[in-house]
Amino acid sequence: MPHPAVDLLAARHAAVRAAAAMEGLDGLVVFHLPNIRYLTGFAGSAAIAILTRDEIILITDGRYVTEVEETVRPGCPGLRLVKVDPAYDATLAACLEAAGAIRVGFESAHLSVKRHDALAAALRNASAGGGSAAALVPAERLVEACRMRKDAAELAALRRGGALIDAIAAAVLGDVRAGQSEWEVAAGIDDRIRRGGFERASFETIVASGPNAALPHARPGRRVLQPGDLVVLDFGGVCEGYCTDITRTVSVGEPSAEARGLYEAVAAAHRAAAAAVRPGAPITDVDEAARAVLEARGLGTAFSHATGHGLGLEVHEEPRVGPRRPDIPGVPPAGRDDRLEPGIVFTIEPGAYVPGLGGVRIEDDVLVTPDGLEWLTGARRELRVV
Repeated sequence: MPHPAVDLLAARHAAVRAAAAMEGLDGLVVFHLPNIRYLTGFAGSAAIAILTRDEIILITDGRYVTEVEETVRPGCPGLRLVKVDPAYDATLAACLEAAGAIRVGFESAHLSVKRHDALAAALRNASAGGGSAAALVPAERLVEACRMRKDAAELAALRRGGALIDAIAAAVLGDVRAGQSEWEVAAGIDDRIRRGGFERASFETIVASGPNAALPHARPGRRVLQPGDLVVLDFGGVCEGYCTDITRTVSVGEPSAEARGLYEAVAAAHRAAAAAVRPGAPITDVDEAARAVLEARGLGTAFSHATGHGLGLEVHEEPRVGPRRPDIPGVPPAGRDDRLEPGIVFTIEPGAYVPGLGGVRIEDDVLVTPDGLEWLTGARRELRVV
């Protein structure tokens, strides 16, 4: 996987440092692995990062020391590697003590109460020789807010991934046929994802047929595809660390008039959502545009999820592209007050689900540009009869 360019990582560090300084913090402890990858390029399964005012400390164990030395540190400005000794939190406490930090932010959304208490105790032990322990200050969304706007390296990976998943989608739509089980179809999709240039699937592939298509996140099972079924196919792959996510719905044999009408309603909602994408617009406008179309056709209650979600190192990240909602204690305001800005990548995926009939979902990945929208995926969207 290509490492982000040094200047791009430096810009990410500067943005997060500025956000931390606004909160009066001397540094930020990063536990969430996607955030660590964003700041360093390290993609291992265990690490802690400390972003201080003049360096970034990466704490990891012996499994990854050579990898960090050879492939991560040369491309990450200001990175200092610290090997775990004897345990992660004790090593973290020692690093914070040595740095002389007074107010240290920590990702409160990614730290359990039990581990927080253990870390606070470790800090007290580390400072037992004199001085006061660093104060741990809950911090919210300092890295995530920066991650919403993708830089040049991220956009290059997302564009490559979009092209790859489009090719796979075209092949997948030709694979589906009556007599296959949902499991068989899902296995074929997963095989194409791995053979098609992706590192892995972005998430567990969804294949939902007939009555199961009325369940938005149904898991594939033994059910055999039958004539008259609507089949929802939701899948994606990870390209250079970045996720793609696409959904298409096909009909096994000629669809009924009701099924075709359901598809056409969702397709119209998808077009309306895309038309609402423009810089400066509230993110909620995208959801409202899609929802208004379905409500006008009597399908408001059949649309049971948000219109989309941010996409990047995680398949579900900020921003939330959903309806307006009141203040909820402990819940970030994403999707309520945020506005679309160039560089934001998200999905557009309206759906309608009718028990007894089935469901339809059409999903694409899009980029907000200075002029409006760029499609990152574009496989044929008209209803395909197989």
